Amino acid sequence: METLWFWILGVMLSVYVVLDGFDLGAGILHQFVAKTDEERRTVIASIGPVWDGNEVWLLASGGMLVFAFPKAYAAGFSGFYMPLMMVLWLLVLRGISIEFRSKEENTLWRSFFDGVFSFSSILLAIVLGAALGNILRGVPLMKSGYFSGPLFTNFRMGPTPGILDWYTVLVGLLTFFILAGHGALYLNWKTAGPVQARSRAAAQRLWLVVIALALLATYFTSIVNTSLYPTVLSRPYAWPLLLLIVGGLAGVFINLKRGRELPAFLSSVAYIIGMLASTAAGVYPNLLVSTLDPAYNLTVFNAASGPLSQAVGLKWWIPAILLALGYFTYLFYSFRGKVTAEDTYGH
Repeated sequence: METLWFWILGVMLSVYVVLDGFDLGAGILHQFVAKTDEERRTVIASIGPVWDGNEVWLLASGGMLVFAFPKAYAAGFSGFYMPLMMVLWLLVLRGISIEFRSKEENTLWRSFFDGVFSFSSILLAIVLGAALGNILRGVPLMKSGYFSGPLFTNFRMGPTPGILDWYTVLVGLLTFFILAGHGALYLNWKTAGPVQARSRAAAQRLWLVVIALALLATYFTSIVNTSLYPTVLSRPYAWPLLLLIVGGLAGVFINLKRGRELPAFLSSVAYIIGMLASTAAGVYPNLLVSTLDPAYNLTVFNAASGPLSQAVGLKWWIPAILLALGYFTYLFYSFRGKVTAEDTYGH
């Protein structure tokens, strides 16, 4: 049952990254692919009906962590207190900027919220990526099951590193470019005219940077976490995920070249899912790795809630996830097709 909940949590987080990832990407590119007020309203309109629903998957993932692995939640949310507060405020700023941006026609007003939207999206992508870097690198988890540390020290690794060091920043930058490229492909699919043309050009350049940074991050991850890749290769069920990564990456460039908008975006989705799922396969059964002593690691077994709780929770999760999937299917179907600046959806 613990293993099942580990993969349920992984699925929830993957869905969040895929869905809110293109929202973040649209925010990152907001001021680069849209030059006029009408074009920027078009970018907002492309995510207007879905952005707030996409963020719910992050809240749901947090709820799953509390329920299924309370010890990992307690350790992570206490040790990552500062980054989590940053994520919270950045999410608030993104929401405010989307909702308030077009409430006034004043140029200064709209320029200010355009800046807030881009700034919060850029920083949020990097912070979330750095959080993944911490999971891969490990944290100074003590015997008590808790850890604490500064936001950063000298950016070097060691037994008691800061949240940010050269490796976690590298993973943060890789995440930033992946989500920017993901958002560019989404805008290429959902918009037309100059915004679409600039988004397509941006996607081609961004995904080239993704390849370079992914190779670099892969090399350094093999040094930082020596067991990750051998573990992935030792698990045959993870091999198709490696093919999904390569196939998704190839599909982005092939479909972009052939002008296939939706297949290019879905190739990005495949790449992101492959990356996250293979990472999960590599770290399992660990949830938090201790840099002090492997004996202090929090795993799906020593951090899990009771078997009765997990069994009852599964009975409620199944209808809930089916309802959520039905709602999101209806939502994306209802707002299918290209958007224009007039499609404000109340924003």
